[in-house]
Amino acid sequence: MDNDSKDLANSNTDTDKVVLSNEEWKKILSPEVYHVAREKGTERPWTSKYEDSKEIGTYYCAVCGNALFESDTKFESGCGWPSFYKPISKGSVIYANDTAYGMKRTEVMCGKCNSHLGHVFEDGPPPTGLRYCINGVVLDFEKAKEAEEKYNAEQKEK
Repeated sequence: MDNDSKDLANSNTDTDKVVLSNEEWKKILSPEVYHVAREKGTERPWTSKYEDSKEIGTYYCAVCGNALFESDTKFESGCGWPSFYKPISKGSVIYANDTAYGMKRTEVMCGKCNSHLGHVFEDGPPPTGLRYCINGVVLDFEKAKEAEEKYNAEQKEK
């Protein structure tokens, strides 16, 4: 896949669904991201650089650039993965039943590229009571000020 195709697959502004074959994803993604995102793997707990982060900004899908969670919905759950109580929008994530390993869980996937992100549980804080337990390796983060500057620069170019 050429760089133009890679750029189209990962965009913070394009909201179109991203549909690529696993062979194409393998060419674009690191082995660690591919394992979690496309093979429904899990990173080791307490290894994510975002686990203890308190910075203000937005968390995006590292696979396609889809906005997933605002930092003000992030909380310390003690589970070993970054946890959020609410996605950024109804369409930013999608859900599927997950009965792997004899458990009944709800899988959370990116609403734009269908990549595995983690799971959602009903033991989170108010106001939702939900805990989105997300693999940090499939997250990108952009600080609020940097995002604003980037947006303003893009608007000037138009």
